[in-house]
Amino acid sequence: MTPRVSWSDRTAETVRTLLTDMAADVNGQYEPCVYETGRLVTLAPSLPHHRQRVEFLLRTQRGDGRWGGPGEYDVVTTLSATEALLVERRRPGAGPAVAQAADRGVEALSQRLAQADSLPDTVAVELVVPALLSEINAHLARLGRAPLPEPAGTRPDLLDAVRGALAQGHELPEKLWHSLELFGPAARGAASVRPVDGRLVGCSPAATAAWLGDDVLREGRDPGVAYLLSVQHENGGVPVAAPLTLFERSWVLCTLLEAGVPLTAPQPVMRELVQSLHDAFGDDGAAGGPGLPVDVDDTAVGLHALALLGSPRSPDCLRQFHRGDHFFCFPEERTPSTSANAHVVQALGTLLALPPDTSPLSDAQRRWCTDDLATVVRWLVENQHPDGYWTDKWHASPYYATVCCVAALARHGGAAAREALDRAVDWVLTSEREGGTWGRWFGTREETAYAVRALLTAGEPDSEPVARAAARGARYLRDHWSDEREHPPLWHDKDVYTPTRIIRTEMLASLHSAHTDPRTAPLLADSDLPVPTGSA
Repeated sequence: MTPRVSWSDRTAETVRTLLTDMAADVNGQYEPCVYETGRLVTLAPSLPHHRQRVEFLLRTQRGDGRWGGPGEYDVVTTLSATEALLVERRRPGAGPAVAQAADRGVEALSQRLAQADSLPDTVAVELVVPALLSEINAHLARLGRAPLPEPAGTRPDLLDAVRGALAQGHELPEKLWHSLELFGPAARGAASVRPVDGRLVGCSPAATAAWLGDDVLREGRDPGVAYLLSVQHENGGVPVAAPLTLFERSWVLCTLLEAGVPLTAPQPVMRELVQSLHDAFGDDGAAGGPGLPVDVDDTAVGLHALALLGSPRSPDCLRQFHRGDHFFCFPEERTPSTSANAHVVQALGTLLALPPDTSPLSDAQRRWCTDDLATVVRWLVENQHPDGYWTDKWHASPYYATVCCVAALARHGGAAAREALDRAVDWVLTSEREGGTWGRWFGTREETAYAVRALLTAGEPDSEPVARAAARGARYLRDHWSDEREHPPLWHDKDVYTPTRIIRTEMLASLHSAHTDPRTAPLLADSDLPVPTGSA
């Protein structure tokens, strides 16, 4: 009989492949996004493989005529795809399938917008919706059809102001470069927008296409053409942002290290990953990808990862984001982020815990880090929902925000956080779905991984309900590790998106925690389910 490969050996192989592949991936592993692909269909018909992008939109339309979802997350997606197909139907050779899909999208939007009582807190949603809606209504006016209604929560006045300022040559704030495609003809070649390496704008395919213009794309000589082609998937879709290497690498490394998963990649790979994190930092902090402004979330996770990797750097760049009782992601943001503040707690707490001979902190830095950590811990506790969970601006699921806050408070919150952690555990236990899964709308592997990790991180050592629930979740993850189903898009950008490598890492970390935790390991030992194999 062939001896069974041990859990630790198989996990080591998976981690080695994961980190090696990630170090060689210049863009990161992000699934195609309907919103972003729709913008390229409208803005870049001369870019090679246009037909594949149109086919992607046709293929991803739902039976009810919408795109995207679940819940309120079908509005932006359906607006973008419908507007793109309304444009495409006027082009030579579009074919009846395009016109039919566009008509179904208009009908779906007519019903959906009449019911919309709120919009998701995705990036620039107050500008995205009126920009797309005005274009769709212009198409409908040419067809002699009634306009679609404007939902509450949008800012067409702000959109008009930004467009007017850009048309007059005023400088566009850097945080809006990522959404440059919203601002009309004045976006093309805007002087205040500076492409990274002369090839991409705002870490966004759509923003890059808007800045270049279709005539430049038709010529095919600009470096931006190569960028746009490099991020397109075989199925015709493009991701909402690329490349997002710091974001992916810092999240993956922090998740593995926090869960105690050994990093088994060769030393040259680890040196490359560590150096890439350092290279992403400037004096003001770090951004998730080139062309994006620095933000507290990527800065904090980058600092946390480097501290865990034994290569810490000064946290002084965090101070510019401090706002009294919490840290903001960007100036003038609509809503603060619980997960970003949890990451600040982890970064500060990990730096404070470093031995003196490896710590980068001066006495003054140690004092403000200690004070700010305590302040943000209080803010996180105060912002917990009464039922025990947290929500966040960067993710559709409360399980993501909850595991971020639980991980930070369990390790660095002290006695002040114990009651909040108990409430979080109770909420996770009571929200379990049939089959050992968790999820906001339905059970998913991603959200189940968050739930398992939250239970094992914050649950009491002698709690049998915690152990059994976590073991059920771990069995589900192990049983479905090799599923080929796509993970539903739950992460917030201009639309929701799926960072596949990060999600697979979350699953791996939760499984590792369950198989090494004394509460759950005995409950999994008698199971004959396979351990994870292959690339994560």
